Amino acid sequence: MAGQRMSVSRRSVLRGTVAAGAVTAGALATGLRSAPARAAAGRRVAVLGGGVAGMTAAHELAERGFEVTVYERRALGGKARSMRVPGSGRGGRPDLWGEHGFRFFPGFYHHIPDTMRRIPFAGNANGVWDNLIAAPEARFSRRDNDDVIMPLGRAGRVWATPEDFRETVSSTISTTAKMPHQDALYFANRLLVFNTSCDARRYGQWDNVSWRDYVGARNRSSEFRMLMSRTLTTLLVAARDDLASTRTIGNMGEQFLGNPLEIGNDGALDRILDGPTNEAWIDPWAARLRELGVRFVAAEVRGLEVSGNRIGSARVVTADGAAETVAADHFVCALPVEAARTLLTPEILALRPELAGMHQLMVDWMTGLQFFLRRPTAIARGHVAYVDSPWSLTSISQGQFWPRVRLSEHGDGTVVDCLSVDISDWNTPGTLYGKTAKECTHDEIVREVWAQLKAHLNDRSELLRDEDLHSWFLDTGITWNAATRRNENADPLLINTAGSWALRPESHGAIENLYLAGDYVRTKVDLATMEGASESARTAVNAILDVTGSTAPRCRLFTLYRAAELEPFRQLDVARYASGQPNLFDGPV
Repeated sequence: MAGQRMSVSRRSVLRGTVAAGAVTAGALATGLRSAPARAAAGRRVAVLGGGVAGMTAAHELAERGFEVTVYERRALGGKARSMRVPGSGRGGRPDLWGEHGFRFFPGFYHHIPDTMRRIPFAGNANGVWDNLIAAPEARFSRRDNDDVIMPLGRAGRVWATPEDFRETVSSTISTTAKMPHQDALYFANRLLVFNTSCDARRYGQWDNVSWRDYVGARNRSSEFRMLMSRTLTTLLVAARDDLASTRTIGNMGEQFLGNPLEIGNDGALDRILDGPTNEAWIDPWAARLRELGVRFVAAEVRGLEVSGNRIGSARVVTADGAAETVAADHFVCALPVEAARTLLTPEILALRPELAGMHQLMVDWMTGLQFFLRRPTAIARGHVAYVDSPWSLTSISQGQFWPRVRLSEHGDGTVVDCLSVDISDWNTPGTLYGKTAKECTHDEIVREVWAQLKAHLNDRSELLRDEDLHSWFLDTGITWNAATRRNENADPLLINTAGSWALRPESHGAIENLYLAGDYVRTKVDLATMEGASESARTAVNAILDVTGSTAPRCRLFTLYRAAELEPFRQLDVARYASGQPNLFDGPV
Protein backbone atom coordinates (compact mmCIF):
# COMPACT_ATOMS: atom_id res chain seq x y z
CA MET A 1 0.00 0.00 0.00
CA ALA A 2 1.33 3.44 -0.91
CA GLY A 3 1.99 6.02 1.76
CA GLN A 4 4.36 6.29 4.65
CA ARG A 5 3.57 6.10 8.32
CA MET A 6 3.54 9.38 10.23
CA SER A 7 2.36 8.12 13.58
CA VAL A 8 4.70 8.85 16.47
CA SER A 9 5.00 7.53 19.97
CA ARG A 10 2.79 9.13 22.59
CA ARG A 11 5.84 9.65 24.81
CA SER A 12 7.57 11.87 22.24
CA VAL A 13 4.41 13.92 21.72
CA LEU A 14 3.95 14.39 25.45
CA ARG A 15 7.52 15.60 25.78
CA GLY A 16 6.88 18.21 23.11
CA THR A 17 3.53 19.42 24.41
CA VAL A 18 4.58 19.50 28.05
CA ALA A 19 7.73 21.39 27.16
CA ALA A 20 5.70 23.91 25.20
CA GLY A 21 3.29 24.27 28.10
CA ALA A 22 6.19 24.81 30.50
CA VAL A 23 7.50 27.64 28.33
CA THR A 24 4.05 29.22 28.24
CA ALA A 25 3.65 28.87 31.99
CA GLY A 26 7.06 30.41 32.59
CA ALA A 27 6.32 33.39 30.38
CA LEU A 28 2.99 34.01 32.07
CA ALA A 29 4.50 33.68 35.53
CA THR A 30 6.40 36.93 34.88
CA GLY A 31 3.13 38.80 35.48
CA LEU A 32 1.76 39.53 32.00
CA ARG A 33 -1.71 40.99 32.53
CA SER A 34 -3.34 43.27 30.00
CA ALA A 35 -7.01 43.13 30.97
CA PRO A 36 -8.48 43.17 34.48
CA ALA A 37 -6.50 44.40 37.44
CA ARG A 38 -5.11 41.74 39.76
CA ALA A 39 -8.02 39.90 41.37
CA ALA A 40 -9.02 40.66 44.91
CA ALA A 41 -8.75 38.13 47.73
CA GLY A 42 -11.23 35.25 47.44
CA ARG A 43 -11.18 35.33 43.65
CA ARG A 44 -8.31 32.97 42.80
CA VAL A 45 -9.52 30.12 40.62
CA ALA A 46 -7.63 26.97 39.67
CA VAL A 47 -9.03 25.44 36.48
CA LEU A 48 -8.02 21.79 36.29
CA GLY A 49 -7.91 20.84 32.62
CA GLY A 50 -7.30 22.91 29.49
CA GLY A 51 -9.78 21.47 27.02
CA VAL A 52 -12.79 23.37 25.70
CA ALA A 53 -14.50 23.30 29.12
CA GLY A 54 -11.40 24.57 30.94
CA MET A 55 -10.62 27.28 28.40
CA THR A 56 -14.24 28.43 28.40
CA ALA A 57 -14.31 28.67 32.20
CA ALA A 58 -11.00 30.56 32.20
CA HIS A 59 -12.29 32.96 29.54
CA GLU A 60 -15.53 33.79 31.32
CA LEU A 61 -13.83 34.15 34.72
CA ALA A 62 -10.98 36.31 33.46
CA GLU A 63 -13.41 38.68 31.74
CA ARG A 64 -15.06 39.13 35.13
CA GLY A 65 -11.87 39.97 36.99
CA PHE A 66 -10.96 36.62 38.53
CA GLU A 67 -7.35 35.48 38.78
CA VAL A 68 -7.22 32.24 36.82
CA THR A 69 -4.58 29.55 36.44
CA VAL A 70 -5.18 26.61 34.09
CA TYR A 71 -3.43 23.28 34.76
CA GLU A 72 -3.17 21.09 31.65
CA ARG A 73 -0.92 18.05 31.30
CA ARG A 74 -0.81 17.69 27.51
CA ALA A 75 -2.01 20.46 25.20
CA LEU A 76 -4.60 23.23 25.24
CA GLY A 77 -7.82 22.45 23.40
CA GLY A 78 -8.12 18.83 24.53
CA LYS A 79 -9.94 16.66 22.02
CA ALA A 80 -10.73 19.77 19.95
CA ARG A 81 -7.10 20.57 19.17
CA SER A 82 -5.10 19.87 16.05
CA MET A 83 -1.47 18.82 16.30
CA ARG A 84 1.62 18.95 14.15
CA VAL A 85 2.83 15.74 12.50
CA PRO A 86 6.39 15.56 13.86
CA GLY A 87 9.12 15.32 11.27
CA SER A 88 6.84 15.78 8.27
CA GLY A 89 8.22 19.19 7.25
CA ARG A 90 10.98 19.35 4.65
CA GLY A 91 12.97 22.14 3.03
CA GLY A 92 12.06 24.71 5.66
CA ARG A 93 8.32 23.99 5.38
CA PRO A 94 6.24 23.57 8.57
CA ASP A 95 4.96 20.15 9.58
CA LEU A 96 1.61 18.92 8.31
CA TRP A 97 -1.43 19.18 10.58
CA GLY A 98 -3.05 16.15 12.21
CA GLU A 99 -6.01 16.10 14.56
CA HIS A 100 -8.03 14.05 17.00
CA GLY A 101 -10.97 14.32 14.61
CA PHE A 102 -12.46 16.81 12.18
CA ARG A 103 -14.41 19.71 13.70
CA PHE A 104 -18.15 20.13 13.14
CA PHE A 105 -20.10 23.21 14.28
CA PRO A 106 -23.85 22.68 13.68
CA GLY A 107 -25.98 25.76 13.29
CA PHE A 108 -27.83 25.00 16.53
CA TYR A 109 -24.60 25.51 18.50
CA HIS A 110 -24.75 28.83 20.35
CA HIS A 111 -22.35 28.66 23.30
CA ILE A 112 -19.22 27.95 21.23
CA PRO A 113 -20.04 30.62 18.59
CA ASP A 114 -20.75 33.16 21.34
CA THR A 115 -17.24 32.58 22.71
CA MET A 116 -15.71 32.62 19.23
CA ARG A 117 -17.01 36.13 18.61
CA ARG A 118 -14.94 37.28 21.59
CA ILE A 119 -11.65 35.83 20.31
CA PRO A 120 -9.88 38.38 18.10
CA PHE A 121 -8.53 37.25 14.73
CA ALA A 122 -6.67 39.52 12.33
CA GLY A 123 -8.93 40.85 9.59
CA ASN A 124 -12.14 39.38 11.09
CA ALA A 125 -14.88 41.66 12.35
CA ASN A 126 -16.40 38.83 14.41
CA GLY A 127 -13.21 37.22 15.63
CA VAL A 128 -12.63 33.53 14.98
CA TRP A 129 -16.38 33.11 14.41
CA ASP A 130 -15.73 34.46 10.91
CA ASN A 131 -13.51 31.42 10.33
CA LEU A 132 -16.60 29.21 10.24
CA ILE A 133 -17.80 28.37 6.74
CA ALA A 134 -20.77 26.35 5.55
CA ALA A 135 -20.49 22.89 4.05
CA PRO A 136 -23.21 22.93 1.37
CA GLU A 137 -23.82 19.20 1.09
CA ALA A 138 -23.37 15.79 2.68
CA ARG A 139 -22.82 12.45 1.03
CA PHE A 140 -24.20 9.14 2.25
CA SER A 141 -22.04 6.54 0.59
CA ARG A 142 -23.24 2.96 0.16
CA ARG A 143 -21.22 -0.10 -0.74
CA ASP A 144 -22.37 -1.58 -4.06
CA ASN A 145 -25.26 0.84 -4.16
CA ASP A 146 -26.00 4.37 -5.32
CA ASP A 147 -24.74 7.13 -3.05
CA VAL A 148 -26.96 10.00 -1.96
CA ILE A 149 -25.79 13.61 -2.16
CA MET A 150 -27.93 15.68 0.20
CA PRO A 151 -27.96 19.48 -0.18
CA LEU A 152 -27.75 21.20 3.18
CA GLY A 153 -29.44 24.42 4.12
CA ARG A 154 -32.91 25.78 4.60
CA ALA A 155 -35.35 23.43 2.97
CA GLY A 156 -38.95 22.31 3.10
CA ARG A 157 -41.95 24.42 3.87
CA VAL A 158 -43.59 25.91 6.90
CA TRP A 159 -45.85 23.40 8.57
CA ALA A 160 -48.61 24.21 11.01
CA THR A 161 -50.04 20.87 12.14
CA PRO A 162 -48.69 17.50 13.26
CA GLU A 163 -49.94 16.01 10.00
CA ASP A 164 -47.92 18.59 8.06
CA PHE A 165 -44.90 17.74 10.17
CA ARG A 166 -45.20 14.03 9.47
CA GLU A 167 -45.67 14.50 5.75
CA THR A 168 -42.85 17.06 5.37
CA VAL A 169 -40.28 15.04 7.31
CA SER A 170 -41.24 11.71 5.76
CA SER A 171 -41.11 13.15 2.24
CA THR A 172 -37.66 14.58 2.89
CA ILE A 173 -36.38 11.26 4.24
CA SER A 174 -37.92 9.05 1.57
CA THR A 175 -36.64 11.32 -1.22
CA THR A 176 -33.10 11.91 -0.02
CA ALA A 177 -32.47 8.52 1.59
CA LYS A 178 -34.38 6.51 -1.03
CA MET A 179 -36.28 4.79 1.75
CA PRO A 180 -39.73 3.22 1.40
CA HIS A 181 -42.29 5.90 2.14
CA GLN A 182 -43.99 3.81 4.81
CA ASP A 183 -40.72 3.51 6.72
CA ALA A 184 -40.06 7.22 6.32
CA LEU A 185 -43.57 8.07 7.53
CA TYR A 186 -43.13 5.76 10.51
CA PHE A 187 -39.85 7.44 11.46
CA ALA A 188 -41.36 10.90 11.04
CA ASN A 189 -44.10 9.89 13.46
CA ARG A 190 -41.54 8.66 16.01
CA LEU A 191 -39.83 12.03 15.73
CA LEU A 192 -43.22 13.72 16.17
CA VAL A 193 -43.85 11.68 19.33
CA PHE A 194 -40.58 12.88 20.78
CA ASN A 195 -41.05 16.49 19.68
CA THR A 196 -44.49 16.63 21.32
CA SER A 197 -43.32 14.97 24.53
CA CYS A 198 -43.13 17.09 27.66
CA ASP A 199 -39.90 17.38 29.65
CA ALA A 200 -41.13 15.00 32.31
CA ARG A 201 -41.63 12.27 29.70
CA ARG A 202 -38.33 13.00 28.00
CA TYR A 203 -36.42 12.60 31.25
CA GLY A 204 -38.62 10.04 32.95
CA GLN A 205 -39.43 7.75 30.03
CA TRP A 206 -37.38 8.37 26.91
CA ASP A 207 -34.02 8.68 28.66
CA ASN A 208 -34.46 5.11 29.86
CA VAL A 209 -35.24 3.68 26.42
CA SER A 210 -32.60 2.81 23.82
CA TRP A 211 -32.90 4.42 20.42
CA ARG A 212 -33.20 1.05 18.68
CA ASP A 213 -36.19 0.11 20.83
CA TYR A 214 -37.74 3.57 20.49
CA VAL A 215 -37.75 3.51 16.70
CA GLY A 216 -38.69 -0.19 16.56
CA ALA A 217 -35.77 -0.91 14.26
CA ARG A 218 -36.08 -4.68 14.53
CA ASN A 219 -39.40 -4.61 12.71
CA ARG A 220 -38.41 -2.26 9.89
CA SER A 221 -36.55 -2.62 6.60
CA SER A 222 -32.80 -3.17 6.47
CA GLU A 223 -32.44 0.32 4.99
CA PHE A 224 -34.31 1.77 7.96
CA ARG A 225 -32.20 -0.16 10.46
CA MET A 226 -28.98 0.96 8.80
CA LEU A 227 -29.81 4.65 8.33
CA MET A 228 -32.29 5.67 11.01
CA SER A 229 -31.07 3.45 13.82
CA ARG A 230 -27.39 2.49 13.47
CA THR A 231 -26.00 5.41 11.45
CA LEU A 232 -27.67 8.14 13.49
CA THR A 233 -26.26 6.89 16.77
CA THR A 234 -22.75 5.91 15.76
CA LEU A 235 -22.14 9.12 13.83
CA LEU A 236 -23.53 11.40 16.54
CA VAL A 237 -22.28 9.80 19.74
CA ALA A 238 -20.17 6.78 18.68
CA ALA A 239 -22.69 4.58 20.49
CA ARG A 240 -24.55 1.43 19.51
CA ASP A 241 -28.21 2.05 18.84
CA ASP A 242 -29.17 -0.54 21.45
CA LEU A 243 -27.38 1.55 24.11
CA ALA A 244 -27.91 5.18 23.13
CA SER A 245 -30.44 7.23 25.06
CA THR A 246 -33.56 8.13 23.11
CA ARG A 247 -33.64 11.51 24.82
CA THR A 248 -30.16 12.34 23.52
CA ILE A 249 -30.72 11.13 19.95
CA GLY A 250 -34.22 12.61 19.91
CA ASN A 251 -32.84 16.01 20.92
CA MET A 252 -30.49 15.91 17.93
CA GLY A 253 -33.25 14.81 15.59
CA GLU A 254 -35.32 17.73 16.81
CA GLN A 255 -32.51 20.11 15.77
CA PHE A 256 -31.59 18.55 12.42
CA LEU A 257 -34.80 17.07 10.98
CA GLY A 258 -37.35 18.93 13.10
CA ASN A 259 -36.11 22.38 12.10
CA PRO A 260 -35.69 22.41 8.30
CA LEU A 261 -35.92 26.21 8.14
CA GLU A 262 -33.11 26.49 10.74
CA ILE A 263 -35.18 28.80 12.92
CA GLY A 264 -33.09 30.37 15.68
CA ASN A 265 -29.83 28.86 14.43
CA ASP A 266 -26.56 30.72 14.81
CA GLY A 267 -25.62 29.94 11.22
CA ALA A 268 -25.68 27.29 8.53
CA LEU A 269 -26.69 23.75 9.47
CA ASP A 270 -23.19 22.30 8.89
CA ARG A 271 -20.18 24.53 9.50
CA ILE A 272 -16.48 23.80 9.63
CA LEU A 273 -13.34 25.85 10.21
CA ASP A 274 -11.50 27.38 7.26
CA GLY A 275 -8.13 26.05 8.44
CA PRO A 276 -6.46 23.74 10.96
CA THR A 277 -8.24 23.96 14.31
CA ASN A 278 -5.30 25.38 16.20
CA GLU A 279 -4.58 28.08 13.63
CA ALA A 280 -8.22 29.05 13.17
CA TRP A 281 -9.39 28.81 16.78
CA ILE A 282 -7.35 27.28 19.63
CA ASP A 283 -4.12 29.29 19.33
CA PRO A 284 -5.92 32.67 18.98
CA TRP A 285 -8.07 31.65 21.96
CA ALA A 286 -5.04 30.87 24.11
CA ALA A 287 -3.51 34.21 23.08
CA ARG A 288 -6.68 36.02 24.13
CA LEU A 289 -6.68 34.29 27.50
CA ARG A 290 -3.08 35.34 28.07
CA GLU A 291 -4.08 38.93 27.29
CA LEU A 292 -6.76 38.59 29.96
CA GLY A 293 -4.12 37.48 32.45
CA VAL A 294 -4.79 33.74 32.50
CA ARG A 295 -1.75 31.66 33.49
CA PHE A 296 -1.10 28.24 32.01
CA VAL A 297 0.85 25.58 33.86
CA ALA A 298 1.89 22.27 32.31
CA ALA A 299 0.91 19.83 35.04
CA GLU A 300 -1.11 16.70 35.65
CA VAL A 301 -3.75 16.78 38.38
CA ARG A 302 -3.27 13.93 40.85
CA GLY A 303 -5.72 14.66 43.66
CA LEU A 304 -7.98 16.98 45.65
CA GLU A 305 -7.64 17.53 49.39
CA VAL A 306 -10.81 18.14 51.42
CA SER A 307 -10.88 20.65 54.27
CA GLY A 308 -14.26 20.78 55.98
CA ASN A 309 -16.86 21.19 53.26
CA ARG A 310 -14.34 22.75 50.88
CA ILE A 311 -11.44 21.73 48.69
CA GLY A 312 -8.36 22.94 50.52
CA SER A 313 -5.88 22.28 47.73
CA ALA A 314 -5.08 20.26 44.63
CA ARG A 315 -2.06 18.03 44.08
CA VAL A 316 -0.32 18.25 40.71
CA VAL A 317 2.86 16.98 39.10
CA THR A 318 4.54 19.55 36.87
CA ALA A 319 6.31 19.06 33.55
CA ASP A 320 9.66 18.53 35.25
CA GLY A 321 8.21 15.83 37.53
CA ALA A 322 7.93 17.97 40.66
CA ALA A 323 4.98 17.39 42.98
CA GLU A 324 3.27 20.62 43.98
CA THR A 325 0.30 21.74 46.01
CA VAL A 326 -2.10 24.20 44.38
CA ALA A 327 -3.92 26.65 46.62
CA ALA A 328 -6.94 28.56 45.34
CA ASP A 329 -10.25 29.94 46.51
CA HIS A 330 -12.20 27.98 43.92
CA PHE A 331 -11.48 24.84 41.91
CA VAL A 332 -13.07 24.13 38.54
CA CYS A 333 -12.59 20.47 37.62
CA ALA A 334 -12.63 20.59 33.82
CA LEU A 335 -11.16 17.14 33.26
CA PRO A 336 -12.94 14.54 31.11
CA VAL A 337 -15.09 12.11 33.05
CA GLU A 338 -12.63 9.21 32.98
CA ALA A 339 -10.02 11.47 34.61
CA ALA A 340 -12.36 13.41 36.88
CA ARG A 341 -13.75 10.32 38.55
CA THR A 342 -10.25 9.21 39.62
CA LEU A 343 -10.27 12.22 41.96
CA LEU A 344 -13.40 11.10 43.81
CA THR A 345 -12.03 10.13 47.20
CA PRO A 346 -14.22 8.79 50.03
CA GLU A 347 -14.03 12.26 51.60
CA ILE A 348 -15.40 13.90 48.46
CA LEU A 349 -18.12 11.29 48.03
CA ALA A 350 -19.16 11.72 51.65
CA LEU A 351 -19.96 15.35 50.84
CA ARG A 352 -21.39 14.74 47.37
CA PRO A 353 -22.56 11.11 47.27
CA GLU A 354 -24.35 11.67 43.96
CA LEU A 355 -20.95 11.89 42.25
CA ALA A 356 -20.56 8.13 42.66
CA GLY A 357 -22.77 7.78 39.58
CA MET A 358 -19.87 9.09 37.49
CA HIS A 359 -18.18 5.71 37.88
CA GLN A 360 -21.03 4.10 35.94
CA LEU A 361 -20.89 6.47 32.98
CA MET A 362 -19.75 4.78 29.79
CA VAL A 363 -16.97 5.93 27.49
CA ASP A 364 -15.95 4.54 24.12
CA TRP A 365 -13.75 5.53 21.21
CA MET A 366 -14.20 7.99 18.34
CA THR A 367 -10.83 8.94 16.91
CA GLY A 368 -9.36 10.58 13.83
CA LEU A 369 -7.06 9.38 11.06
CA GLN A 370 -5.74 11.67 8.33
CA PHE A 371 -4.76 10.53 4.84
CA PHE A 372 -2.45 13.02 3.11
CA LEU A 373 -2.92 12.90 -0.66
CA ARG A 374 -0.92 13.91 -3.72
CA ARG A 375 -3.99 15.08 -5.65
CA PRO A 376 -7.25 16.78 -4.66
CA THR A 377 -10.27 14.62 -3.95
CA ALA A 378 -13.71 15.29 -5.38
CA ILE A 379 -15.84 13.21 -3.04
CA ALA A 380 -18.26 15.79 -1.62
CA ARG A 381 -18.47 19.44 -0.67
CA GLY A 382 -18.96 18.46 2.93
CA HIS A 383 -19.03 15.45 5.23
CA VAL A 384 -19.33 11.90 3.97
CA ALA A 385 -20.95 9.06 5.94
CA TYR A 386 -19.92 5.56 4.86
CA VAL A 387 -23.20 3.96 5.78
CA ASP A 388 -22.25 0.29 5.43
CA SER A 389 -18.74 0.53 6.83
CA PRO A 390 -18.15 -1.83 9.79
CA TRP A 391 -16.15 0.86 11.57
CA SER A 392 -18.82 3.59 11.04
CA LEU A 393 -16.52 5.89 9.13
CA THR A 394 -17.10 9.54 8.29
CA SER A 395 -14.78 11.88 6.45
CA ILE A 396 -14.25 15.31 4.99
CA SER A 397 -11.80 16.49 2.33
CA GLN A 398 -10.22 19.46 4.03
CA GLY A 399 -8.22 21.16 1.28
CA GLN A 400 -11.31 22.62 -0.39
CA PHE A 401 -12.34 24.38 2.82
CA TRP A 402 -8.95 25.86 3.80
CA PRO A 403 -8.58 29.04 1.70
CA ARG A 404 -5.83 30.43 3.91
CA VAL A 405 -3.79 27.22 4.00
CA ARG A 406 -1.92 25.75 1.04
CA LEU A 407 -1.10 22.20 2.00
CA SER A 408 1.66 22.13 -0.61
CA GLU A 409 3.48 24.69 1.51
CA HIS A 410 3.62 22.15 4.36
CA GLY A 411 5.37 18.81 4.68
CA ASP A 412 7.62 17.96 1.73
CA GLY A 413 5.62 20.10 -0.72
CA THR A 414 3.84 17.26 -2.52
CA VAL A 415 0.71 17.01 -0.34
CA VAL A 416 -2.25 18.85 -1.86
CA ASP A 417 -5.21 17.46 0.10
CA CYS A 418 -6.09 15.78 3.38
CA LEU A 419 -8.90 13.28 3.77
CA SER A 420 -9.71 13.45 7.47
CA VAL A 421 -11.56 10.38 8.73
CA ASP A 422 -13.31 9.66 12.02
CA ILE A 423 -13.51 6.05 13.19
CA SER A 424 -16.63 5.73 15.32
CA ASP A 425 -16.84 1.97 15.87
CA TRP A 426 -13.75 0.32 17.35
CA ASN A 427 -15.60 -2.82 18.45
CA THR A 428 -16.81 -4.42 15.20
CA PRO A 429 -14.55 -6.66 13.09
CA GLY A 430 -13.37 -5.11 9.84
CA THR A 431 -13.45 -6.57 6.35
CA LEU A 432 -9.74 -6.84 5.65
CA TYR A 433 -8.32 -8.52 8.77
CA GLY A 434 -11.49 -9.65 10.55
CA LYS A 435 -10.39 -7.81 13.68
CA THR A 436 -11.78 -4.84 15.59
CA ALA A 437 -9.90 -1.56 15.38
CA LYS A 438 -8.88 -2.01 19.01
CA GLU A 439 -7.13 -5.25 18.03
CA CYS A 440 -5.37 -3.91 14.92
CA THR A 441 -1.88 -2.47 14.80
CA HIS A 442 -1.69 1.09 13.51
CA ASP A 443 -0.63 -0.10 10.07
CA GLU A 444 -3.55 -2.52 10.01
CA ILE A 445 -5.96 0.24 11.06
CA VAL A 446 -4.78 2.40 8.17
CA ARG A 447 -5.07 -0.39 5.61
CA GLU A 448 -8.50 -1.42 6.92
CA VAL A 449 -9.89 2.11 6.85
CA TRP A 450 -8.48 2.75 3.38
CA ALA A 451 -10.07 -0.49 2.15
CA GLN A 452 -13.46 0.39 3.64
CA LEU A 453 -13.33 3.86 2.05
CA LYS A 454 -12.46 2.47 -1.38
CA ALA A 455 -15.20 -0.17 -1.13
CA HIS A 456 -17.72 2.64 -0.77
CA LEU A 457 -16.29 5.29 -3.08
CA ASN A 458 -14.80 3.24 -5.92
CA ASP A 459 -17.80 1.08 -6.74
CA ARG A 460 -18.86 3.51 -9.50
CA SER A 461 -15.64 5.38 -10.34
CA GLU A 462 -12.11 5.50 -8.96
CA LEU A 463 -12.24 8.36 -6.45
CA LEU A 464 -9.42 7.02 -4.28
CA ARG A 465 -6.19 5.68 -5.80
CA ASP A 466 -3.41 3.96 -3.91
CA GLU A 467 -0.75 5.90 -5.80
CA ASP A 468 -2.19 9.20 -4.53
CA LEU A 469 -1.67 8.29 -0.87
CA HIS A 470 1.36 10.18 0.40
CA SER A 471 1.24 9.36 4.13
CA TRP A 472 -1.07 9.08 7.10
CA PHE A 473 -1.37 10.22 10.70
CA LEU A 474 -3.28 8.50 13.49
CA ASP A 475 -4.21 10.52 16.57
CA THR A 476 -1.40 10.16 19.11
CA GLY A 477 -3.90 9.31 21.84
CA ILE A 478 -4.10 5.83 20.28
CA THR A 479 -1.12 3.73 21.40
CA TRP A 480 -0.34 0.08 20.70
CA ASN A 481 0.30 -2.16 23.71
CA ALA A 482 2.55 -4.96 22.49
CA ALA A 483 1.99 -6.99 25.64
CA THR A 484 -1.81 -7.13 25.34
CA ARG A 485 -1.86 -6.89 21.52
CA ARG A 486 -4.48 -4.19 21.79
CA ASN A 487 -4.65 -0.42 21.45
CA GLU A 488 -5.12 1.97 24.32
CA ASN A 489 -6.86 5.35 24.05
CA ALA A 490 -5.96 8.41 26.10
CA ASP A 491 -9.01 10.32 24.83
CA PRO A 492 -12.20 8.25 24.98
CA LEU A 493 -15.61 9.83 24.44
CA LEU A 494 -18.57 9.92 26.80
CA ILE A 495 -21.47 7.81 25.53
CA ASN A 496 -24.99 9.00 26.35
CA THR A 497 -26.44 5.61 27.20
CA ALA A 498 -30.06 4.97 28.16
CA GLY A 499 -30.59 5.86 31.81
CA SER A 500 -27.35 7.82 32.14
CA TRP A 501 -28.95 11.18 32.96
CA ALA A 502 -29.56 9.99 36.52
CA LEU A 503 -25.84 9.24 36.85
CA ARG A 504 -24.62 12.62 35.64
CA PRO A 505 -23.92 15.40 38.13
CA GLU A 506 -24.86 19.04 38.37
CA SER A 507 -21.96 21.46 38.14
CA HIS A 508 -22.13 22.59 41.76
CA GLY A 509 -23.23 20.91 44.96
CA ALA A 510 -22.43 20.52 48.64
CA ILE A 511 -18.69 21.12 48.29
CA GLU A 512 -18.69 24.88 48.47
CA ASN A 513 -15.74 25.70 46.21
CA LEU A 514 -15.69 22.75 43.77
CA TYR A 515 -17.34 23.11 40.37
CA LEU A 516 -17.54 20.53 37.58
CA ALA A 517 -17.22 21.41 33.91
CA GLY A 518 -17.23 18.88 31.09
CA ASP A 519 -19.55 17.26 28.57
CA TYR A 520 -20.61 14.65 31.17
CA VAL A 521 -22.17 17.35 33.39
CA ARG A 522 -25.91 17.87 32.97
CA THR A 523 -26.58 20.37 30.17
CA LYS A 524 -29.38 21.30 27.82
CA VAL A 525 -27.47 20.19 24.72
CA ASP A 526 -26.95 16.79 26.38
CA LEU A 527 -24.37 15.39 23.99
CA ALA A 528 -20.63 14.69 24.31
CA THR A 529 -19.61 17.74 22.29
CA MET A 530 -17.64 20.97 22.43
CA GLU A 531 -20.99 22.70 22.85
CA GLY A 532 -21.81 20.62 25.92
CA ALA A 533 -18.38 21.35 27.39
CA SER A 534 -18.87 25.08 26.82
CA GLU A 535 -22.36 25.11 28.33
CA SER A 536 -21.21 23.23 31.42
CA ALA A 537 -18.29 25.62 31.92
CA ARG A 538 -20.62 28.61 31.77
CA THR A 539 -22.86 26.94 34.34
CA ALA A 540 -19.83 26.41 36.60
CA VAL A 541 -18.81 30.06 36.27
CA ASN A 542 -22.33 31.23 37.09
CA ALA A 543 -22.19 29.11 40.24
CA ILE A 544 -18.91 30.78 41.23
CA LEU A 545 -20.52 34.18 40.69
CA ASP A 546 -23.40 33.15 42.93
CA VAL A 547 -21.15 31.78 45.68
CA THR A 548 -18.97 34.88 45.70
CA GLY A 549 -21.92 37.27 45.54
CA SER A 550 -20.51 38.82 42.40
CA THR A 551 -22.48 41.53 40.64
CA ALA A 552 -20.85 40.69 37.30
CA PRO A 553 -23.24 39.65 34.52
CA ARG A 554 -23.91 35.93 34.38
CA CYS A 555 -22.70 33.85 31.48
CA ARG A 556 -25.31 33.56 28.80
CA LEU A 557 -26.96 30.15 28.51
CA PHE A 558 -28.87 29.03 25.44
CA THR A 559 -31.63 26.48 24.94
CA LEU A 560 -32.26 24.11 22.07
CA TYR A 561 -34.88 24.77 19.41
CA ARG A 562 -38.40 23.52 19.91
CA ALA A 563 -41.10 24.13 17.35
CA ALA A 564 -43.59 26.66 18.71
CA GLU A 565 -46.32 25.03 16.62
CA LEU A 566 -46.06 21.88 18.76
CA GLU A 567 -46.07 23.58 22.15
CA PRO A 568 -49.81 23.02 22.76
CA PHE A 569 -49.26 19.30 22.30
CA ARG A 570 -46.32 19.34 24.74
CA GLN A 571 -48.55 21.04 27.28
CA LEU A 572 -51.21 18.40 26.69
CA ASP A 573 -48.59 15.73 27.22
CA VAL A 574 -47.84 17.02 30.74
CA ALA A 575 -51.21 15.77 31.95
CA ARG A 576 -51.07 12.60 29.88
CA TYR A 577 -47.67 11.61 31.27
CA ALA A 578 -48.70 12.43 34.84
CA SER A 579 -51.74 10.15 34.47
CA GLY A 580 -49.75 7.30 32.94
CA GLN A 581 -51.09 7.74 29.40
CA PRO A 582 -48.87 7.51 26.30
CA ASN A 583 -48.08 10.48 24.12
CA LEU A 584 -51.03 11.47 21.93
CA PHE A 585 -49.24 10.38 18.73
CA ASP A 586 -47.61 7.25 20.15
CA GLY A 587 -49.52 4.62 18.20
CA PRO A 588 -49.85 2.96 14.79
CA VAL A 589 -49.37 5.20 11.77
